[in-house]
Amino acid sequence: MKRKILVIDDEKAIRNAFMLTFENTEYDIHTAESGIEGIEKIKRNNYNLVFLDLKMPQMDGVETLNIIREFNKDLMIYIFTAFHREFFSELEKAANKGLSFEIVQKPLDSEQLKLLVDNLLNS
Repeated sequence: MKRKILVIDDEKAIRNAFMLTFENTEYDIHTAESGIEGIEKIKRNNYNLVFLDLKMPQMDGVETLNIIREFNKDLMIYIFTAFHREFFSELEKAANKGLSFEIVQKPLDSEQLKLLVDNLLNS
């Protein structure tokens, strides 16, 4: 059975890049263009991994992370962002509350991304 990955990012180009990177692989890529949509998908599906953008309209990645952790404490979440410094204090607060996540700095090329996912899901 294919492992399922959810990409939550408001930029269509990023979502498409994930789709192309993992085309014809052992991973089933799902996408969401907002934190709200991503939360709903997580409630309905069992994902192995989530890539979450920080800077999104309406609900940013930190808010999305907080809500996900209210109902799913074990889901592997990697925050995928170019805006780490801008959100540093919010991420620090989330970590201090015990919310688990990792950070991946954008940009990441497709080979680096494949290697990261293979290491996370096949180890």
